Amino acid sequence: MPELCIERRHSLGLAAAREVAQRWTHEAETEWGMRCRAEPGDGQDRVFFERSGVSGCLTVSAGRFDLQIKLGFLLGAYRPQIEQKIRANLDELLGPSQGA
Repeated sequence: MPELCIERRHSLGLAAAREVAQRWTHEAETEWGMRCRAEPGDGQDRVFFERSGVSGCLTVSAGRFDLQIKLGFLLGAYRPQIEQKIRANLDELLGPSQGA
């Protein structure tokens, strides 16, 4: 099963990162048809998401977004395009990449 691991550093702090994660979750649900479940934590939050052919977890902390995605067989063929779209989406939400 193809996997994507995208890590993004940011300087937003936890409160602002949580707001960005809420926007990301809303987009995942409305635009990509994902079912999302948030699990808030003390130092980090997790958002689990899934739909047919895709599952994963977004981990949000004061300084990082870590996105782990498993693609099903059919979507695996589109891995490069999916990764490019997700990176562009994170750039829009977080600003240009500050490294991994």
